[in-house]
Amino acid sequence: MVFDSILNPIFSPLLKLPSVLAIILLSFLISLIITLIYKYATDQNLMKQLKEEIKELQKELKELRNEPEKAMQVQKQVMQTNMKYMKQSFKSMIYTFIPIIIIFSWMNANFAYDPILPEQEFTTTVVFEEEVEGIIELSVPEGIIVNGDAKKEVEGDMVKWVLSGKEGEYLLEYIFDGKTYNKEVLISETKYKEPIKKVKGDILKSIEVEHKKKILITIPGVDWKIGWLGTYIIFSIMFSILIRRVIKVY
Repeated sequence: MVFDSILNPIFSPLLKLPSVLAIILLSFLISLIITLIYKYATDQNLMKQLKEEIKELQKELKELRNEPEKAMQVQKQVMQTNMKYMKQSFKSMIYTFIPIIIIFSWMNANFAYDPILPEQEFTTTVVFEEEVEGIIELSVPEGIIVNGDAKKEVEGDMVKWVLSGKEGEYLLEYIFDGKTYNKEVLISETKYKEPIKKVKGDILKSIEVEHKKKILITIPGVDWKIGWLGTYIIFSIMFSILIRRVIKVY
């Protein structure tokens, strides 16, 4: 990732914590930053006024249920006031949108999957655009072991190998029809590389390294398995509501 050199020194200590705790801390931090920027990038007196106006108009709407013409006029006022409120809110988004996207990219690169642990077996798969015939060979560097034949006959549209290795970063090479393709793999206690590499304009469609999706929260009896993004959303909503109340944001 382009911003790894900036974000890793700041956030890498979080990788030593349980993932769910790290996401909770990041949810709080991001919610706090967004709320503070929102507060000081907007006219809070105006926001309070607009919010109160919307509340009064909505109350008036309830009283006009039997008077549709008047209700339509009030509804227009509600929409206009809401639009003013949204325009004011948009100012803070200008300052937070790009930084948040960068942080989200870092979180996805570190919390979306379980890492491949040292000496743990994992698979790598080459997927073709269509069914092909031929021999494909997997060449691995020192430190990686192929559990089975490195050379395999292609049967159908995919070929799979089972590997294991020592901790480290490696480059796997896949040789087919005179061409060599490669895929990075990281064996580590905490980190991983992007599992899927797309191949464009070739007989190969993709090269994949097996990674299980990281589940941070499970809800018994419901069979809900929540990853990093769902966990972030749940806690960021909770923290945003709490922080807004504490520092009085409108």
